[in-house]
Amino acid sequence: MANVPSDLKYSKSHEWLRLAGDTATAGITDHAQHELTDVVFVELPEIGRSVKAGEPCAVVESVKTASDIYAPVGGTITEVNKPVVENPALVNTDPYGAGWLFKLKVANVAEVNAMLSPEQYTSQIEGA
Repeated sequence: MANVPSDLKYSKSHEWLRLAGDTATAGITDHAQHELTDVVFVELPEIGRSVKAGEPCAVVESVKTASDIYAPVGGTITEVNKPVVENPALVNTDPYGAGWLFKLKVANVAEVNAMLSPEQYTSQIEGA
C-alpha cells in the first residue's frame, strides 16, 4: 500500500492539500517525489499571486526532469516554504511535512471537496 496520509485530499496530478479553515497547505505526494527521484531545485509562487485550480504555479526539478506543480484549488498564495528552496531534498525526505511547498487562501471550498480521497488517489497510483 502506498504512503497516502488519510487526512489529505489529492489531485490527479499528484499534489496534496491539507485544509485548515479557509487556508490550505499544498505539496507533492510521496508517489510524485519517488517518481522524480532526487529533487535538486524548487521554484515557488509569489506571495499574493492568485491561482486557479490546475494552473501551474511552482516548479520542482530533479536529476531526471523538471515538473510543473499545479495549484490543487483556486485561491491566493499566502505563504511559501522558504526552507525547501534552500534544501530541496526536504521534498524527498518529508513530502507531507517539512517538504510542503505553499499555502493558499482557498477561494471555493467546493473545489477541495471535489479532490480525490486517499482511497481514490491510492487506486489511481496503484493502477486499479
